[in-house]
Order: sequence, then structure tokens, then C-alpha cells
Amino acid sequence: MSSDWSELTNLTSGAAVQVERVRLVESGIAIEGNFELPPLALLAADDQVFVTAFIRSRGNMRQMERIFGISYPTVKNRLERIAERLEFVEVERLPRQSEILAQLESGDISFEEALGRLSEDRAETGGG
Repeated sequence: MSSDWSELTNLTSGAAVQVERVRLVESGIAIEGNFELPPLALLAADDQVFVTAFIRSRGNMRQMERIFGISYPTVKNRLERIAERLEFVEVERLPRQSEILAQLESGDISFEEALGRLSEDRAETGGG
């Protein structure tokens, strides 16, 4: 399966790709529509390998130097180049959540009270 992604990445040479069909392997059910590939899948195959090695090494730059036979500045520059291609996903908090966390941080409420309020807030907004 990973070779499929590699072939797709090589075939597209970084051009935009739109996935139109997804099949669930176990059930054989196919879903058609417009699906975006995850940002990491849009990276070149060698960059995907580099990111995978970085994660597997738990961000250990010395280990990255050894694995790829490159210097620390080269590892850092490559990671910066890859990072520029990836959008940072920022999770927005609801205003009430921010207020509760600010009260907790300032000591106005206890941890237990904050947890209770956040749980109530999630229940009211339909969150998991």
C-alpha cells in the first residue's frame, strides 16, 4: 500500500490531486465524492520518508544526521523546507472554553470545577 502512495506521488510530481473514490477494504464498500489527500500525502516521496524517520526517531536530530548521513544544519533546513509546505492546523476553542481555562489559570476556579464546566459545555454543544 505504501508503494501505491509512492507511485502516486512520483506520478503527480507534486501537482494537485483529487481523490474521487474510496473503498473500505474489509467490507468492499466504495464511496464516491471529492476527497482531499492529507497534507503529508502531498509531499514528495523522499520528503515523506524524511518526515517518517523524524517521527520514528522522536525528533532526535543526531539520529537523523546518522540515518541520512547529513549535518545538523542540513537536517534543520530540510525540516524547515518541508514545514513550509504543510499548513498548520489551529484548533479554535469556543469562547466559553477559553473563559473557563482563563479562570482556571488565574486560580478563580479549581481544576475539578473547570473540568465540570468544560464537560457541561461539551454536553450543551453536542461535543463528544
